[in-house]
Amino acid sequence: VQLVESGGGLVQAGGSLRLSCAASGRTFRWSAMGWFRQAPGKEREFVAAINWSGGSTNYADSVKGRFTISRDNAKNTVYLQMNSLKPEDTAVYYCAGSSRGIVTTAPSDFKSWGQGTQVTVSS
Repeated sequence: VQLVESGGGLVQAGGSLRLSCAASGRTFRWSAMGWFRQAPGKEREFVAAINWSGGSTNYADSVKGRFTISRDNAKNTVYLQMNSLKPEDTAVYYCAGSSRGIVTTAPSDFKSWGQGTQVTVSS
């Protein structure tokens, strides 16, 4: 599965952005998908994940209630709606495809990665 993210940019604190991840390949609809992020000088961290059908999701505590992950299997696309953004959300955001259908948060379960999209939140 090849993944291409889009939708990043510069936004003021309190604003919103929607990231998209377009996937190629026939296995997308059976794969759990996730979003990770990496801020300068920090390790990559889990943000959100969704199972193959979209019926189950999981979020990092730091984004719970502000971010929403969703998917459209007909369009081979997964989304991350980010509301009430904070400066500490500034990072490169990566879309990832899992080798499993169920929700997982472990980076080792994700075999496909996009190139990343920059999100910058100004205070």
